[in-house]
Amino acid sequence: MQSLSWLNLAFRWLFITGLGYYIMTLLQWYHYSVFRILTKHHKMRWHGIYFLLPLGVFILSYAFKMPFVFDFFCGVIQMPMLIIWAKRNDKPLVFTPRVKRFFIFLLLFLILHEILNTELAPLNGISLALGYLCLFILVLSASLIFEKVLSKQYLQTAKDKIASLKNLKVIAITGSFGKTSTKNFLHQILQTQFNAHASPKSVNTLLGIANDINQNLDDRSEIYIAEAGARNKGDIKEITRLIEPHLAVVAEVGEQHLEYFKTLENICETKAELLDSKRLEKAFCYSVEKIKPYAPKDSPLTDISSLVKNIQSTLKGTSFETLIDGVWESFETKVLGEFNAYNIASAILIAKHLGLETERIKRLVFELKPINHRLQLLEVNQKIIIDDSFNGNLKGMLEGIRLASLHQGRKVIVTPGLVESNTESNEALAQKIDEVFDVAIITGELNSKTIASQLKTPQKILLKDKAQLENILQATTIQGDLILFANDAPNYI
Repeated sequence: MQSLSWLNLAFRWLFITGLGYYIMTLLQWYHYSVFRILTKHHKMRWHGIYFLLPLGVFILSYAFKMPFVFDFFCGVIQMPMLIIWAKRNDKPLVFTPRVKRFFIFLLLFLILHEILNTELAPLNGISLALGYLCLFILVLSASLIFEKVLSKQYLQTAKDKIASLKNLKVIAITGSFGKTSTKNFLHQILQTQFNAHASPKSVNTLLGIANDINQNLDDRSEIYIAEAGARNKGDIKEITRLIEPHLAVVAEVGEQHLEYFKTLENICETKAELLDSKRLEKAFCYSVEKIKPYAPKDSPLTDISSLVKNIQSTLKGTSFETLIDGVWESFETKVLGEFNAYNIASAILIAKHLGLETERIKRLVFELKPINHRLQLLEVNQKIIIDDSFNGNLKGMLEGIRLASLHQGRKVIVTPGLVESNTESNEALAQKIDEVFDVAIITGELNSKTIASQLKTPQKILLKDKAQLENILQATTIQGDLILFANDAPNYI
């Protein structure tokens, strides 16, 4: 009996840990927003399979005093299913310090629970099950509260550091799309003359930027380039209050993240929050007419779209002209995409504002390296690859399709369609796919029906499990084909 009691205890701890793993994975995906997990997750059945079902079996088994049923379920069904689910995720849980703290909280509370349950009146049956449920809710709540307090300390430390670096120029970039590309182009140019640091990869949240400041800026830093993203009104205002940028870029604003903001006006208003900086010297906007109604009065806005002309973009590169000091200057780059002419122009004008000579900027623009997974041209096994898997907006994806159409051979597209967008945009995307491609591989379930219904010409392959993608490509492509990877939604979409 004693051994059975220990076995029951082990399975209970395993069960609670499994719930914690599932919840923390989703919290990490959705920036630790419980609201977004409950309202924005595209595969709600996962909540039933990996959370509600185990919880229901646990409570009912103990309510009817049949813990052996729960032990069997936990060991034979719940944990194997959770392990398989975790292995299949292309965005598995990353054990960051925050995640580690949660599991330490969980372990400490479990130990405390067992001590109290042993020393005081032992819980049995339904009371034991409900006790564990309350314990899990308590741990989750305590963890979220603790992290909230800790984040305030992180933010204050970052704000103090920014204020202490008197010679630091802060540049902030926002927009519906083009943020990361503009940031990387600007960093490549400025780092040749300044001690410049850019927020890493796609880090664009308040806490991500604060963490970057605390870890990577020091007394030698001369330029800091931050990317500002948002899911709600006020998100960018918080970032602006933290870093108070001297220079700002508002890249193209469109219907990206429409499911969060509801209207284009809300998106424009949120992006304009970046201009509410006390020390703003200049702001470069792709579309001033969209931003100006929401910008602070007398904001120093420069309209990028009016300063770029004669854009030529092929599979070999891009050329364009930019107006600098009243003269149209010609630029060439290996970077693909018409829209990147505007992103690079923003970087050019900021570099000029900071004192770089025009001829030097021209050389640096020519030497710009393409950004990984953003219209990145590769050749693999005598097949041409356009890796645009990090591009999730309609305009960008249509440009990828236009570039693919320039290829003379067979053309294959791999795409989940547009995420965080609407049916009309996905239909427009599908119609262009239908005009250009010989094979269309639609990944995931979110947009597969919408896109497939619009495809008449290409061979259609609907692929729910991306693990099979490599085999599908080997079977359907030949030497000389062009393959466009357009967007790459994670499999929880």
